[in-house]
Amino acid sequence: MNLDDALGVGRAPHGSSDDPEVVDFSANTNPRVPEGVEAVYRDAFAESRSYPSEPPADYRDAAAEYVDCRADQVVPTPGGLAAIRAVVDLAVSPGDSALVPFPSFGEYAREVRLQGGKPSFVPHDAVLDVDRDDLAENALVIVCNPNNPTGDAYDHDALDGFVARCRDAGTPLLVDEAFLGFTDRPSLAGTPGVVIARSLTKLFGLPGLRAGFAVATGEYEEALTATRRPWDVSGPALSTGAYCMRETEFVAETRERVRSERSRLRDALSAQFDVHSSDAPFLLCDVGERDVDRILEHARNRGLALRDARTFRGLDSHIRVAVRLPAENDRLIEVLGDV
Repeated sequence: MNLDDALGVGRAPHGSSDDPEVVDFSANTNPRVPEGVEAVYRDAFAESRSYPSEPPADYRDAAAEYVDCRADQVVPTPGGLAAIRAVVDLAVSPGDSALVPFPSFGEYAREVRLQGGKPSFVPHDAVLDVDRDDLAENALVIVCNPNNPTGDAYDHDALDGFVARCRDAGTPLLVDEAFLGFTDRPSLAGTPGVVIARSLTKLFGLPGLRAGFAVATGEYEEALTATRRPWDVSGPALSTGAYCMRETEFVAETRERVRSERSRLRDALSAQFDVHSSDAPFLLCDVGERDVDRILEHARNRGLALRDARTFRGLDSHIRVAVRLPAENDRLIEVLGDV
């Protein structure tokens, strides 16, 4: 990244509201956190009086158990986006093309542009169909699984075949698994030719913690480890993150609650909108001829913040809503029923 590449690259829009007067359906974070996590965070204050250990062995061990890989393949990062930036930085040079899905997380294209590269946009549901020759023309391929904002996860066998095609083309594959923890699908962590990015923001309801990691093999594992800044994840974040990743009962309970509530919410909202099927803790709704701005304002006036999904490439009549707790979801159904 240099000055010329960074100038003129705008910020990507995101959801979330810090207004205590509204229920935030615009950000896809768990409204619950693991029991005992606050005490762990407070106890970790003493660790802030010294530099975190290098390498942060316990955090890497917990992450390796969490996604089923070797601990030496784990590269801790201050959030999933930091892992994404690190990979794009290594893979993309000025003038390179990178295959980017759409509609999907806006930061992918932004990170490519910051490196002087050009995003080559492909519909998210057609990415796995890209042939070897087209893959070989790109410096990097990015996949979001499950995809944001649509919520659909890729078939595992199809994804395995795509991984093999990327390896054959000599093109590294970056898989953003920010929402995969909400499913029981296996991670691609430790797969040769693949770098995964994981965030602890979503599943554990701690967006301000800024803890995540990458998992890589071969030269990318070596390069990510070499270029990682020392002490880039704080001591409290390392302790809290390791604790959360070992809370298997919390993960199982969250998955079941999200699955059940997502199904109920989709059934209710489908009476008014075209609701995309989802494997993630959110639903994408096509409101058709209705005025998106009026829907957003109506919800806001009733104390709910929704995500304007028109900010995603290729969407022009959509909102996205998070799957929250049952009583909050009841409120969303009631409010949108008045639109």
